[in-house]
Amino acid sequence: MGEYANVAKIFGENVFNDTVMQERLPKKVYAKLKNVIKEGGELDLETADVIAHEMKEWAIEKGATHFTHWFQPLTGFTAEKHDSFITAPMPNGKVLMSFSGKELIKGESDASSFPSGGLRATFEARGYTAWDCTSPAFVRQDAAGATLCIPTAFCSYTGEALDQKTPLLRSMEAINKQALRLVRLFGNTTSNKVTPSVGAEQEYFMVDAEKFKKRKDLIYTARTLFGSMPAKGQEMDDHYFGVIRQRIAAFMKDANIELWKLGVSAKTQHNEVAPAQHELAPIYAEANVAADHNQIIMQTLKTVASRHGMKCLLHEKPFAGVNGSGKHNNWSLTTDDGINLLDPGKRPHENIQFLLTLSCIIKAVDIHAGLLRESASDPGNDHRLGANEAPPAIISIFLGEQLEDVVEQFVAKGNATHSLKGGTLDTGVKSIAGVSKDATDRNRTSPFAFTGNKFEFRMVGSRDSIAESTVVLNTIAAEAFDEACNELEKAEDFEQAVHDLVQRNFIEHRRVIFNGNGYAEEWIAEAERRGLPNITCMVDAVPELTRDINVNMFEKYGVFSKTELLSRQEVKYENYSKTINIEARAMVNIAAKQIIPAVISYTKTLADAVIAVKAAGVDLVSVQEELLRNISLELVEAQKALKELNRLGEEALKVPEGEARARYYHDMVTPAMANLRAPIDRLETMVDKNVWPMPSYGDLMFEV
Repeated sequence: MGEYANVAKIFGENVFNDTVMQERLPKKVYAKLKNVIKEGGELDLETADVIAHEMKEWAIEKGATHFTHWFQPLTGFTAEKHDSFITAPMPNGKVLMSFSGKELIKGESDASSFPSGGLRATFEARGYTAWDCTSPAFVRQDAAGATLCIPTAFCSYTGEALDQKTPLLRSMEAINKQALRLVRLFGNTTSNKVTPSVGAEQEYFMVDAEKFKKRKDLIYTARTLFGSMPAKGQEMDDHYFGVIRQRIAAFMKDANIELWKLGVSAKTQHNEVAPAQHELAPIYAEANVAADHNQIIMQTLKTVASRHGMKCLLHEKPFAGVNGSGKHNNWSLTTDDGINLLDPGKRPHENIQFLLTLSCIIKAVDIHAGLLRESASDPGNDHRLGANEAPPAIISIFLGEQLEDVVEQFVAKGNATHSLKGGTLDTGVKSIAGVSKDATDRNRTSPFAFTGNKFEFRMVGSRDSIAESTVVLNTIAAEAFDEACNELEKAEDFEQAVHDLVQRNFIEHRRVIFNGNGYAEEWIAEAERRGLPNITCMVDAVPELTRDINVNMFEKYGVFSKTELLSRQEVKYENYSKTINIEARAMVNIAAKQIIPAVISYTKTLADAVIAVKAAGVDLVSVQEELLRNISLELVEAQKALKELNRLGEEALKVPEGEARARYYHDMVTPAMANLRAPIDRLETMVDKNVWPMPSYGDLMFEV
């Protein structure tokens, strides 16, 4: 309990952070490193050797025997290769423990073994990992012992990005450059850097490990492919923010300790809407650090869950008919001297710098709505988005009453003269003081909502890296800032020009602003009338990557080349096809080898009962006979659907790889999977629970 209570003592103890560097590095070396972190550039090998030596000594004191370049390829997971600190044996039989600057700065991996969309072939295998010194190294302690993890970028031999980190760093440089131009227009000469910050709320499910092992669908695909709804789901709304069960609380306690040691500022934890669903949220961090921290969070949740005899499910929709999981990426822009460009202040109608920033972001989201939607696309999110539990697939912006009123004033007369005030909330209870309330409500149905001094992008899948959506937000905002600065820097009357530009942006792009109910059917028709894209599935979203408007933007700001975008497009199509293929094969296997044999065995028991009833001379149709008839009909339908799914799965592999195969899986195989699931889920409600070969939804969600 003492370790848990003394957060300040343990926080960051396994991180080679600024405090550790100041203590251990010579002043000149520390100054050089800090300058590279702040300004960019390369470290000379002599300086890198000193840093590597001190990093190694610090890690060994933590018990580390190995180091690894920790990177984020396009697999959806992190990757690492461990090397020990041991060097060649000495004549006396002892070994030296060393770690050089060269080993710190650069590593090498087989790039052809990671998804590359054709950038790397088997015979062209070389890829490099390069130290990202802006994200601190850390020591991870687990069953393998202690390992020094060095966050790195991952590129091919020919220089293309093969990871999530490299484009994220590029996009951060792009928005820094353009945002600095913007603040300079308003006389700011003191800020030297603008950094996108992200706070990613992480949702997840917890299930008992022994029950997990009895579900082959969870093992193979991370979601349930079959399952009927239990008598109780989330109808009573009693799980959300409810008392945390003791087993889960113990898990959360240990997860927090592990995260705090790694410098992850885990702050908020609670039960989510669905049974067995929970959420963890950290405090904001610079975008690339936040992306690293979210990967650490996901891995830590899984690791600690196993220690507690549970499994952490990060799939976007592990249970059909129950709310799924996502990430809410809270994105803001902050200068190095503490100015939040998205802070409207107390009188937003007078804060012209904020209004320009806001109008540019509205413009960016409207123009690149399809691309932003694509950044949240994965096979799991197809089950979640638009399901009245998560944002709709239509990109829109929620501003709230206060800012929408300011926008409408600008649209109507080119200026705003007032802002709505928050006031005081009267609870009607004399013993409770009046509560200061915000000037606007919140909207949980909006995919991109302004929430006080930041935007919350609520579409990202629970398993996804936050890097992809952050790259898009950074780059589209950089483009809008760039275009605004190009116009305003030439203006003779700056004050009039900025007001005209803000008004024009609001008028031309107000169609993307929507404060209403995103779940309402009427919104779909209204969005179509406005001309907003409604991209309902991943296969339709992926082409956004290579639309000319997006390719030109990414190339202009040095975030992606066209070659890199084409490769990512292929990776996404391949990922979709492989995911659906695995799910379909798992369904066939589970249905054919587990469920249908179990049901047939149960029908024999029923048939014996029917024979016994008949032998007793009962002429009326027995309960057993009616149940046997109904089960037999469902079996026939299930067997027919099983054969069809198996046939379509085989046909899919004959379709050319890429978009054509992905579309075949979406259009043909996915509906066939639903056709197999339907009769089997009905069978689950008919067959004796003791006969059914796997734990039910109720077992998984309520018996944790």
